Amino acid sequence: MRRKSILLLTALMLMLSIFLAACGGKDKANTNEKGKDTDKQGENASAPKDGGTLVYALDSAPKGLFNINFEKDTVDHEVVDFFDDDLIKYDDQLKAQPNIASWETKDNKVYKFTFKKGVKWHNGEELTVDDWIFAIETLANKDYEGPRYENVKNIEGAPAYRNKKAKTITGLKKIDDYNIEITFDKARVNNLENLWTHPMSRKEFEGIAVKDMMSSPQVRQKPIGTGPFKVNKIVPGESIEFVRNEDYWQGKPHIEKIILKVIDPSLVVGELKNEKLDLTKFHMSIYDEVKKLNNVEVLKAPGLSYFYVGFRLGTWDGDKNKNVMNFDKYQNKKLRQAMAYAINREEWTKAFFFGLGKPVNRPVPSAHWIAADNSELPNQYEYDPEKAKKLLDEAGYKDTNGDGFREDPNGKEFVVNFSHYATDNPTFESRAKALTQYWEAVGLKTKLKMIDSNLYYDMLDKADKSLEVFYGGWSTGKDPDPSGLWTSDALWNYPRWVNEQNDKLLADALDVKIVGTDQEKRKQLYVEWQKLVNEELPMIPIGETDEVYAVSKRLKGVKLDVSGTNRPHEWWIEQ
Repeated sequence: MRRKSILLLTALMLMLSIFLAACGGKDKANTNEKGKDTDKQGENASAPKDGGTLVYALDSAPKGLFNINFEKDTVDHEVVDFFDDDLIKYDDQLKAQPNIASWETKDNKVYKFTFKKGVKWHNGEELTVDDWIFAIETLANKDYEGPRYENVKNIEGAPAYRNKKAKTITGLKKIDDYNIEITFDKARVNNLENLWTHPMSRKEFEGIAVKDMMSSPQVRQKPIGTGPFKVNKIVPGESIEFVRNEDYWQGKPHIEKIILKVIDPSLVVGELKNEKLDLTKFHMSIYDEVKKLNNVEVLKAPGLSYFYVGFRLGTWDGDKNKNVMNFDKYQNKKLRQAMAYAINREEWTKAFFFGLGKPVNRPVPSAHWIAADNSELPNQYEYDPEKAKKLLDEAGYKDTNGDGFREDPNGKEFVVNFSHYATDNPTFESRAKALTQYWEAVGLKTKLKMIDSNLYYDMLDKADKSLEVFYGGWSTGKDPDPSGLWTSDALWNYPRWVNEQNDKLLADALDVKIVGTDQEKRKQLYVEWQKLVNEELPMIPIGETDEVYAVSKRLKGVKLDVSGTNRPHEWWIEQ
């Protein structure tokens, strides 16, 4: 049987890890002294000073959907985060805390929210609960094309409103301009955490039909928010300039201007070294190079992302808003498991996560409290090509024509059509090719297709039939509930996996009648769910990584923990 040498593959990876040490880029995922990690920076610095310009690097051009209600991309989110605020925030234990709004509930079904008074949009209008109602109604509108209906569908009356059977959402009850009562269809443990808490300026979008909002100037060219900085100038594909919001509700920011620049990842180290860049997330491939810079500090925190190889098991029924398992090619569980055993994930993560990642056996990052211990999972999927071959033989995938590759159980040619998103980061194609080599080494002929990242996830959203086996990554939410990614009716369930036990476990873990306020009981249901996914394997978990930021030593006050960085109004520049 013809196969690639794993020894040659290892050599290739080692050469790539050295050669690409100066290259950057990132996926759709602290040192005060060199080599000494910490999660804070600037604690002992002098008192904050006003003024100065901060330069922040984006590793690729934003798509240009600069409103959190419509964004679909992590780069767009980086932009929006500078000029808009959430109604609630999360602490370093990922627990919800009041921000612009506080709340109270007696039963986890009916919540009363109270807004701070005097919070203003960048257009001068005061934020009121009408703006939140407007946002929720927009997301529930049948013409809404964004990805956030998942976060409002559990409000009482939202489905009826979406299906145009009602003119209002019955679960939204305005008390006055600063108080609102929201009723959900039933009590859940995480109704609050799953709720969409990002208002839209009703005044700003007045007269614009929902179907036209995504292409409107209010989203594309002149976005506003309630955050610490205002958008001043957008140069598409190049930069976004912000000026501070003098009327910011948490106090005037220290920094006068922020410029977000699209900088080729291969140039990041040089820009940092030459003091032309103050702050950036960066790809793990340049971690060692960044740590060597005398004028830069590295902030590191556990990530909330994981990466996986998914199998297309079906398609998306947009009329019924559910997944349908109607694609037969990868229905055989032994085939999926064999492809997992064929991958040397230790070798692969070491080569392509550059010491900042590790393999995982579950679709839950280790930083989340629901993460199952490896010892609880039925399969470890350690590298075992002989076991992979045995499983393929048992499943009927055998080389019947002597060409070195396996045919399917019906004797027909079998090809793993594997897709991976493409950016300027050269490691992406290399790591994708490495996965194809693993599969070919056990006799599975594989064809790789690199697809522009701007198209890739749109194709997955639409369940494009050409994406049969695909590489993906998810940044999980502050609440660890995986329902938005893995239930049978979740749009982002890209494998289109439908499993009754899966749905029941995820629903039970949110049911107050079942788990009450017992966090351990809730965790055990999620552990059972992870066992199910680990056995059925609709996707192969590959690895998880830490989050890393590079901060110039003239920039002070930046802090990083598992919830992300602190807000930019707290940062300042040492003049």
